Amino acid sequence: MSFSSKVKEEISQSAINARHCQLASLRAFLQFCGRIDNSEEGKGLYIETDNAIIYRKCFTILRKTFNIMTVTGQSAEESPTNGHYRIYIEDSDDIWNIIQSLKLMDNGVLEPFSAPVNSLLLKSSCCKRAYIKTVFLCIGSVSDPNKGYHLELVCDREDQGRQILGILKDFNIEAKLISRKKYYVVYIKEAECIVDFLNVCEAYVALMDLENLRIVKDVRNNINRQVNCDTANIAKVVNAAARQIEDIKLLEAKGVFNDLSYGLREMAQIRLEHPDEPLNELGRYFDPPLGKSGVNHRLRKLSEIASEYRL
Repeated sequence: MSFSSKVKEEISQSAINARHCQLASLRAFLQFCGRIDNSEEGKGLYIETDNAIIYRKCFTILRKTFNIMTVTGQSAEESPTNGHYRIYIEDSDDIWNIIQSLKLMDNGVLEPFSAPVNSLLLKSSCCKRAYIKTVFLCIGSVSDPNKGYHLELVCDREDQGRQILGILKDFNIEAKLISRKKYYVVYIKEAECIVDFLNVCEAYVALMDLENLRIVKDVRNNINRQVNCDTANIAKVVNAAARQIEDIKLLEAKGVFNDLSYGLREMAQIRLEHPDEPLNELGRYFDPPLGKSGVNHRLRKLSEIASEYRL
């Protein structure tokens, strides 16, 4: 099972108990999976999906909110066929009750299910939470955090995406909206914001899995940065020591080594004897010990003298 499927499974198992939250959730199901059919062959309200999780959750909400049961002879029927699931409500009273409760009438005209949700259904944060949870079930996906951080909600209409952006902003979640072919995609790419989104959706197991992975990645990255830094420092010390030894051997070859001051000759001898030591360690071999700045000064002086003989 993919990480995205695990998140949806966990979200579907979290209860939506208050009726006002159930209405917000059902509105999302209708917005992204519902339709009204007025043809003679199939009049009624349909909610269709190829995802069993959406199908089960929607039927649970219908049963709790409107007491619409999946019993033969009642107003709703279930028909999973070839991986496609359909909830069909035929009774006109049930349909009218749903339409009225979800505030889908505007001045006596039925609004499209795909239209933005009436703000009266999303007045409280708990209703917004229920709505966002259902939106993710219907149109959401999140990438495997082992491969990267990316969560998106794919909408058919721009105004759907903008309403979702506004709700996420209410939860202090930063998201963006882009157009992709004929769709509008709300997406989140920051790991912290995806964690916040999972928290809003009450997907706490997935949240902890992602957080644990982030910790492992952070530790690994810190170790890699430290190793790279140490490697660079070692390379720097080795290269500097090689140049210093080359300078000293040049002075010997030119026969001027013995003309150097005692301090410079002592410095040259210690460097030759300890070619791999950093400057602060070289100072320990002097009597009395010499500080790093003193060692650096003497080696730089040797380099300046050697450069005169390279001309």
